[in-house]
Amino acid sequence: MMLSAPKFKSRLPWDFEEDIDTNFHQLNEGLKVVRRQIGDETYARLVEMSDRMRAHFEADPDDKTEDGIKGRELIDEMTEILRASRRRKAPRGNG
Repeated sequence: MMLSAPKFKSRLPWDFEEDIDTNFHQLNEGLKVVRRQIGDETYARLVEMSDRMRAHFEADPDDKTEDGIKGRELIDEMTEILRASRRRKAPRGNG
């Protein structure tokens, strides 16, 4: 997804339908799982970013406009937000 436009097609040999809906459903469900750890404000921000990312990827399925790049930039931003949240919550050592 970071190198080119995601096609959101299953690469699995069996007939499992994987598309943009299932991919973003999985992402948003994953955000729900960590909601308590990251807080409601961060959770809401990440869901909003997920929605924007999806719109960018839908607008540029063939990587011909800047929308694909903007979607990938949002992945990086979301990753940094999650990492920063994890660092804030990390237990401190006793020494």
